[in-house]
Amino acid sequence: MTNPPEQPGSTRPSMGMPGIASGATLPIPGNAEFALFALIEIVLILIWIIAKSVNTFEWCVFTVVLTSFYFLSRGIAKASRVLEQ
Repeated sequence: MTNPPEQPGSTRPSMGMPGIASGATLPIPGNAEFALFALIEIVLILIWIIAKSVNTFEWCVFTVVLTSFYFLSRGIAKASRVLEQ
């Protein structure tokens, strides 16, 4: 038994390598969520500079707490969109 001759113009198989149109896409850096986070940080920095009652330690605590709540809320929002398998 012999293999049939190759047809002219035939292409080789892709060996399982995904094409450009297939597969997952990476997130675009600089989305609206990051812009909102950056705006909040800018407001906190302005409050830290202008207000005499807010010291560096309080500013760091505010930033850590708001960042933690932000990441937690994004995780909950994304987890609610996961389909059960």
